[in-house]
Amino acid sequence: MAWLYLAIAGVLEIGWAIGLKYTEGFTRLWPSVATIGAMIASFILLGQALRTIPVGTAYAVWTGIGAAGTAIVGMAVLGEPRELPRILCLLLIVAGVVGLKLVAR
Repeated sequence: MAWLYLAIAGVLEIGWAIGLKYTEGFTRLWPSVATIGAMIASFILLGQALRTIPVGTAYAVWTGIGAAGTAIVGMAVLGEPRELPRILCLLLIVAGVVGLKLVAR
């Protein structure tokens, strides 16, 4: 169950990272409420995952999901550059996250 919590926390991190763009410096009410809600839920689920998963592994996976996912959403939805070196670097992040999951105890 801890890995499921961690995966959902990572997806919520993507949500709040992208949500920050739409808050316009926390001047728009509903995007700000949604972003803060995603932040809180993400941290709560990360905390639950940390009850079982080592902190170094959990944090690396959480930030990896968030970083790679946010970059992918940025490319797919926000029109950010889709250059090959950027995609290769994202694949390295994903490989690291998968590797951490495979070797975690």
